[in-house]
Amino acid sequence: MRAKENELPIPPAAERAQKAVEMARIWIVDGDQHVVISPNLWKDAAAWGLMLVDLAKHVASAYEAQGHERAAVLKKIHEAFEVEWESPTDPVAR
Repeated sequence: MRAKENELPIPPAAERAQKAVEMARIWIVDGDQHVVISPNLWKDAAAWGLMLVDLAKHVASAYEAQGHERAAVLKKIHEAFEVEWESPTDPVAR
């Protein structure tokens, strides 16, 4: 299996934009998470926190489209975030 076969599509707005920047790629490879980020997008690292909240809301929207309750999905994401923050299940690459 080649990675390209499993890549998600580029959003149409990004295809049409004069300026678009990819922020991150996240893959599950043989059961392990692999992440590539563009760390210099914002001077203030707090912007990543805002982006992560926005991402959680996009995930909730996707689950809602599949019939799940949006608020319940967001609650589960928030709870899991707190648990993982306090007691990581896996070491993170440095």
